[in-house]
Amino acid sequence: MTNLMRNIRFSLRMVLKNSGLTLAVILTLALGIGATTAIYTVVYSTLLEPMPYPNPDQLVMVWSNISGHNNVMSAGDFLDWRRESKSFQQLIAMQWTSFNLATKDAPEQVQHSLQCSPGYYNMLGYHFLMGRDLLPQEEVPGKDHEVVLNYKMWNRLGADLAILGKSLRIDGEPYTVVGVLAPGIGDKGADVSAPLTIPLAFHPDQINHDYHWLITMGRLKSGVTLQQAQSEMDGVARNIAAAYPDSNTDWGVRIEPLHNDFLPKERIQNLWLLLGAVGFVLLIACVNIANLLLAKGAARQREIAVRGALGASRGQVFTQFLTESLILAVLGGGLGVGLGSILLRILTVLIPDGTLPTEAVLKLDPHVLLVALGATTLSGLLFGCAPAWYAMRIDPCEGLKDGGRSGVGTGSHKLRRALIVGELALALTLLAGAGLAIHSVWNLSRVDLGLRTDHVLTFRLNHPAGRFKDPAEMAVYYRQMLDAMHSVAGVTEVAAVTGMPLQYHSDGMGFTIIGGPTYADRSKRPDVGFQSVTPDYYKTFGIQIVRGRGFTDQDNAAGVRVAIVNEEFVRHYLKGLDPFKQRLSIDEIIPGQPKLGPSVEWQIVGISRTVRYGDLREDSPAMDVPFAQSLGADATIGLRTQSDPAAMAKAAAAAVHSVDSEIALADVATMDQVKKDALNDDRFTMDLYAGFAFVALVLAAVGIYGLMAFTVSQRTQEIGIRMAFGASRANVARLIVRQGAMLASIGLVLGVGGSIAVGRQMQSTLYGVGALDVSVIASVAAILFATALVASYLPARRASSIDPMKALRSE
Repeated sequence: MTNLMRNIRFSLRMVLKNSGLTLAVILTLALGIGATTAIYTVVYSTLLEPMPYPNPDQLVMVWSNISGHNNVMSAGDFLDWRRESKSFQQLIAMQWTSFNLATKDAPEQVQHSLQCSPGYYNMLGYHFLMGRDLLPQEEVPGKDHEVVLNYKMWNRLGADLAILGKSLRIDGEPYTVVGVLAPGIGDKGADVSAPLTIPLAFHPDQINHDYHWLITMGRLKSGVTLQQAQSEMDGVARNIAAAYPDSNTDWGVRIEPLHNDFLPKERIQNLWLLLGAVGFVLLIACVNIANLLLAKGAARQREIAVRGALGASRGQVFTQFLTESLILAVLGGGLGVGLGSILLRILTVLIPDGTLPTEAVLKLDPHVLLVALGATTLSGLLFGCAPAWYAMRIDPCEGLKDGGRSGVGTGSHKLRRALIVGELALALTLLAGAGLAIHSVWNLSRVDLGLRTDHVLTFRLNHPAGRFKDPAEMAVYYRQMLDAMHSVAGVTEVAAVTGMPLQYHSDGMGFTIIGGPTYADRSKRPDVGFQSVTPDYYKTFGIQIVRGRGFTDQDNAAGVRVAIVNEEFVRHYLKGLDPFKQRLSIDEIIPGQPKLGPSVEWQIVGISRTVRYGDLREDSPAMDVPFAQSLGADATIGLRTQSDPAAMAKAAAAAVHSVDSEIALADVATMDQVKKDALNDDRFTMDLYAGFAFVALVLAAVGIYGLMAFTVSQRTQEIGIRMAFGASRANVARLIVRQGAMLASIGLVLGVGGSIAVGRQMQSTLYGVGALDVSVIASVAAILFATALVASYLPARRASSIDPMKALRSE
């Protein structure tokens, strides 16, 4: 203990004495630890931390499954599952939706609201600020007009302590407030509650096994494993398929843990890759610090030699140097955690909405701090061991000769060169990853979307089930709505579509080609994106009809049913056929009803450009049908404008309310904004990679500059002799730059392998970029090589300015 305290006191004196070196080490390490802490917090909160619910391992998602793909479920399936299964404490069906809430000023569209079986919040373990959860008797039609508010919605409505029992007008009908949720759940206050939650009550016409529209969550009974529940539900699925062969043949059940079940695999992989990238930054920082300390250790050879001559053992010298490194690590790590906290706050603001699960609350907690401490200690050992080992090997006799230049200088210099080579290889690998991400986003931003996004304003009109009594009423409503939009000054084209370009089709429908293959099992039919559009849809969104014709007002409910398919549909399903001689059979969508009718036939009359939906990386087969021939209660309205579309939002809202004073506009956005939002995740990932790569580039430049500068200082006499014998200043400069270029070349060659490995790992997250992208690797290698040359040139310039006589006298 006495020796330890003596080492610490001496180390503190040395740290304070060498303030410049100390500051450089602390700032370099703080940068690496700060970035690592921030990204690890994101990874831990998202992928590793248990969910903030009581017994979270019991919570599962229960999916319908067809051909290995998870799907939503039908009301009939859910009721049968709940009745026949014995593995669950609770089984809840739900659908996320939006409601029109009446307010004093104008109707408000409340999105991310919930319609679910009673007991949802009790199952998750939520606490109530006041009132209660929904009750089983409230899932009966006619008794289902109760609502639970979350804490944020209660505050928005005035934080009324007497709100229980009061009525809110939701979708034009009164609902009684029966509960208000407490703010958040768990230690971090995670909140996945909905602003408004109402009971899910099945009407008789909703109970069928054909129409899949519900999500199911459950809590397993204590002692029941996931495998046991899966085995039981497999048997339940077989029973249902035997009872309803037309709808349920080959449909199974898939039970999965709730944790990250909704997080795409590509996003999970991206998070791990980002953690690996920031780990590279930390490793590069450690290499830089090791080089700094090796250089400082070389300058302290006389001191070490004196200590050895006075009786200090090699172990004591090693321990002393390592203690100094660990003290620097603690100082840098402490500052790094503070920097990480700041970076985390910045990330919380910058991460696009919906990128991470709602349960993932990004806060530093004891676990993250413990990991930061471990990273700090490991960093101290990594950058401290090499200088300590070389200090331990100094021969006291040799170290006292001629200022101590003959001790371990050669071996130390070789190690510093090796570290720089490794640093450059790591930097190239990280730069290549950033380059691939940038190239991918570049490709995505220039993909042919199949439409024009300029001068288009869009918004959504969502109606409650049963709002319209019959299709004729719905048709009149939308005709009046579009006429009102046409009357707005500055609007040139107006259209309604049940889907939303660049985001989603309204439905995915199974189809057959008349005269083509037939399917005894209807679930085996191929799927196609299906949506209804008004005649001016193609003009409004700038979508080209490449062959055939568009829709007209004559394509109405009394006319022949017609369809327009996209080019991808023709390539995929009609290769070698005349598209205009083909008819498609698709189950009829009944407006406003969660069930399908009998199959109807659609004659193909046109082929349109392929419009991207959802993931901009993919072309998907799709078909459009006239709005009048397949009405939808909910629709997106698109307006093409002469001027800035965003400035037309208020006028559009006024026109909507002139037709329907109880409807609210949802998702108001320009198509340019929709396009930008579609790239948010990729752009955010690219920005992080680019940020880490820039830091790595700077650290690599500082590292090679430090090495070359130290080389110049150590070779002052040699340089003086060269110049005394006739070497020009240019020759001396080239000598130093050539050494830097040689190190850079070796590092870049080694880094190519790492770049290819990173490219392969990133492949599933990239678009239009191969694992071996020669242009990217060549570009980042050129940037890194140029940086190394510049970093080498500065010490070389200093070397070339050395006065030979002064250099010779300095020794």
